[in-house]
Amino acid sequence: MIIGVPKEIKTDEYRVSVTPAGVAELVKAGHRVYVESCAGEGSGFSDSAYVDAGASLLLEAAEVFELSELIVKVKEPIASEYPLFKPGQTLFTYLHLAADEPQTRFLLEKGIRAFSYETLNVKGRLPLLEPMSEVAGKMAALMGAVHLGRYQGGSGLLAGGVVGTARAKVMVLGGGVAGKAAAEVAAGLGADVTILDINTERLHYLNDVMAPNIATLYSSSEAIASQLAQCDIVVGTVLIPGAKAPKLITREMLKNMKPGSVLVDVSIDQGGCFESSHATTHTDPTFIEEGVVHYCVANMPGAYPRTSTYALTNATLPYVKALAKFGAEDICREYPVMISSLNTYDGVLYNEAVGIAHNIQSSKYIV
Repeated sequence: MIIGVPKEIKTDEYRVSVTPAGVAELVKAGHRVYVESCAGEGSGFSDSAYVDAGASLLLEAAEVFELSELIVKVKEPIASEYPLFKPGQTLFTYLHLAADEPQTRFLLEKGIRAFSYETLNVKGRLPLLEPMSEVAGKMAALMGAVHLGRYQGGSGLLAGGVVGTARAKVMVLGGGVAGKAAAEVAAGLGADVTILDINTERLHYLNDVMAPNIATLYSSSEAIASQLAQCDIVVGTVLIPGAKAPKLITREMLKNMKPGSVLVDVSIDQGGCFESSHATTHTDPTFIEEGVVHYCVANMPGAYPRTSTYALTNATLPYVKALAKFGAEDICREYPVMISSLNTYDGVLYNEAVGIAHNIQSSKYIV
């Protein structure tokens, strides 16, 4: 199969979808790979590294899209990329369609065979989302601590405090991969941390393995509200695969928070779990509402593209190879796990949660 790796053009995005080593694996498997010139530059991979791996370099994104059967990206296509796609082309990337109706309708109208990283489910796990969730979770604690700084609009509290002073109180909503990572880093900084989740089995696990300054609490509206007034940093990591994130903190609830406290919305790609959230960029990462600093960067791992690109390729490469081997026509029959990744195919929506979000009829894939 002919595989295309275009350069990511979303604002402040420096990741690339495949490392040179990943390209070498695809070429070894008998596939042809076109890489847009400078696609890997932001992650520290030179054009020559891709050529040495067996890729063919193309100067323009339009050439990559025109010549390729399978487009492998990191982030969802943005409007300026829509005209580059060909009807019936296969796309494999993060899509987050529940929070993006225009993209959903474009994929359907163009007949794109779109498979998403974030909905691929293997025995209850989301293996292609997990590495970026871990990066974003670790970042969330760091960014929360940084933006507590007075010059960032925060309260001026050092997260870990020093001898004789108070430590920051951190609430993490969601105890999954991102939540666990956020809690570990916040605790490592010396903060007092509480993780909230509705999965009691997960809470038991976290209670057993986490540091002594991390507590667990069953999540409910009342529990969140009672914790909120005490918190200096709140990290939202809740996820319903493929669907919009639930709004766990309303605008009205912000009035109960300390002035200069910080909200970090890791769920922003799925619409955000705070009612007051809207997507921001690394260039302009925060805004203040009701005296509360909001950090809502929609591509957090893009700040650390070298680590993120390696981690992403490690996770996605086996599935890219399978998709290239069997093609969109046969992949779900030959490799049934990919059914959960399928979102649109020849004008039909196969993700029920996305259909509910945008009032679009969806179908079930029949093997």
